[in-house]
Amino acid sequence: MARNREVVILLLDVGPSMHGVLQEVKNICLTLVHKKLVYNRSDEVGIVLFGTKGTCNELAKELGGYKHVTVTRDIKVVDEGTAQALQNLPLGSAPGDFLDSIVVGLDMVMRKFGNTKGKRRLCLITGAQDLLRDPPEGTKEEQVDTIADMLKKHSIKLECIIFREPGVHHNAIMEENDRLLYQFRNRSVAKVVQVDSPTSLLGALKTRNVLPVTVFRGDLEVNSNFKIKVWVYKKTAEEKFPTLKKYSDKAPPSDKFASHEVKVDYEYKSVVEPDKVVPPDQRIKGYLYGPQVVPVSTAEWEAVKFKPEKGVKLLGFTDRSNVPRHHFMKDVCLFIPEPGNIKATLAVSAIARAMHQMNKVAIVRCVWRQGQGNVALGVLTPNISSVNNVQDSFYFNVLPFAEDIREFQFRSFSSLPSSSQPTEEQQEAADNLVKMLDLAPPGREVLKPEFTPNPMLERFYSYLDLKSKQPDANVPPLERSLRRITEPDPDVIGQQTQLIQNLGNAFELKENPKKKKARTQDILAYAGAGDQANSVEEPSVEKDRLLENTHPPTENVGAIRDSNPVQDFEAMLAKRSSSTWVQKAIEDMQNYTAALLQKSRDGSNYQKALECFAALRKACIIEQEPQEFNEFLTKIYERLKEGDAAKFIQLLSSKNISLISKEEAPDSDVTEEMAKSFFLKREKASQ
Repeated sequence: MARNREVVILLLDVGPSMHGVLQEVKNICLTLVHKKLVYNRSDEVGIVLFGTKGTCNELAKELGGYKHVTVTRDIKVVDEGTAQALQNLPLGSAPGDFLDSIVVGLDMVMRKFGNTKGKRRLCLITGAQDLLRDPPEGTKEEQVDTIADMLKKHSIKLECIIFREPGVHHNAIMEENDRLLYQFRNRSVAKVVQVDSPTSLLGALKTRNVLPVTVFRGDLEVNSNFKIKVWVYKKTAEEKFPTLKKYSDKAPPSDKFASHEVKVDYEYKSVVEPDKVVPPDQRIKGYLYGPQVVPVSTAEWEAVKFKPEKGVKLLGFTDRSNVPRHHFMKDVCLFIPEPGNIKATLAVSAIARAMHQMNKVAIVRCVWRQGQGNVALGVLTPNISSVNNVQDSFYFNVLPFAEDIREFQFRSFSSLPSSSQPTEEQQEAADNLVKMLDLAPPGREVLKPEFTPNPMLERFYSYLDLKSKQPDANVPPLERSLRRITEPDPDVIGQQTQLIQNLGNAFELKENPKKKKARTQDILAYAGAGDQANSVEEPSVEKDRLLENTHPPTENVGAIRDSNPVQDFEAMLAKRSSSTWVQKAIEDMQNYTAALLQKSRDGSNYQKALECFAALRKACIIEQEPQEFNEFLTKIYERLKEGDAAKFIQLLSSKNISLISKEEAPDSDVTEEMAKSFFLKREKASQ
């Protein structure tokens, strides 16, 4: 059996208590199959249903008993047949005995693999609400111990997922079933998880087996004389989409061994000699530094690189309150003492418990590999174990350097005038809305991170399976359980309708007259009905003003005119009849503004030119064309910096019309400080 090949037996309860969530059970099992078809195509899967009307398993045929347990698919390499078997889960009518299903699953593994070693897993999904049959000999607890011994002997892990909705009343049968399942966990052969919603059920099953790999093995150096042997594993890591690859259809269809692989080769050619290929030894990397390109060879780059020594060093301790949660970066790692090293275990436990009692955290400097180019500065948080056979450990989170922190200052309500501050009624309505949408009310957490799957990944694998069967299939609507992750819970919204209405009543919506613009449809409708309206009533004053300040709707604005250049410019931007129209509008506005300044006598056109500058700057920010405005402003400044025209430059400076910075438009290469000091530095340079 291959080293990384896994065998999974799905033990699914289809009895009456599980009818309401069979769709979610099917979805979670299908996701497991879909991921194996992508990542682990050699894995094997078997399916056992219990609580069925009939009985079909080898133990029932040979020994009798094991009723209402049906093997719908023997252990086979995962394929489309596995997914098809899960598509048609029957509604069982008999009580489900999960102990019988575990024994049947164990028997399937032993029949096929005997005493060979490998990765084997039994995944049990049940409500555990039905009475279990009494064993032929001994008690149920003794039967559990016997099964646990067999699981441990054959290195088989058991995952138990118990689903019970919040309204289900616990009785003696459920308490006995829970005790038996937790007995498996106490024997260190099982993991038991309880969920209470269909959404949590989707994330409860481990659908992809990720092999744990250490990122560091070595010393945690407290000082030069005190070092602790530790291993570091990744505790959390982002699950990403499968890598899309390029495949070629040029291979003949009859060739079964064709790889359909696409190989990409790059050729570098000189600008001076386009037909000549530049060999690797004549190529070098260059970095932009201002207007010039600075070449840096591979040898120089290697010499510049920082190459610290591998190791983890303790820098000191600090109060937990000094390290805010929002400073944590990247993935979380787990520091554990070296397995089998008693001294390391005692040292880690002693330090972790002392830190926990004193509410301290440790700051450490980490270099995971020899030759690693970067150093990680992080915080160790003690993780005190509540289980006897699990060691104490540390959680590690990367901390930011000064360059990594983004400080954003926002205005407070207290800085606003009293008329713009919320009233007590508005504040109370907003508080009630937040309380209503609380995902972790007392005694219950709606979306637990460890049980909430990524809806994008779930939908991707489902659609990938559908696309493999129907190449022209459209994207199906989002599943009900996934909608509960991406949308507000309709049950919560329905119960709190009054709170939502109170919020709407507390805030009065008003139109902003400064930003109200006339719509072309309104103008056309008024203009078309003008002749008929004249005989009945006079046009209103507001309509007259609106029509006076707006171009006729039938007119096609194609140039900037003296009557209203800003509105002409905005109309040209809104037209967008071609891909180059925005560029044309910006160039026309630049030419018009430059002509205004050239024709100006004693500042006669300064006010209109100032309005054009403001409109041009705003448009260049919206259209992400900061370079156009910055070059134009620099050119105008160089032209007008001397003589009487310099007064216009002072006017621009007084109105804060300067260069467009990176904070306003990401494509700009001007910092905010450069933009603020533009006119000042230019004046000093000219002096």
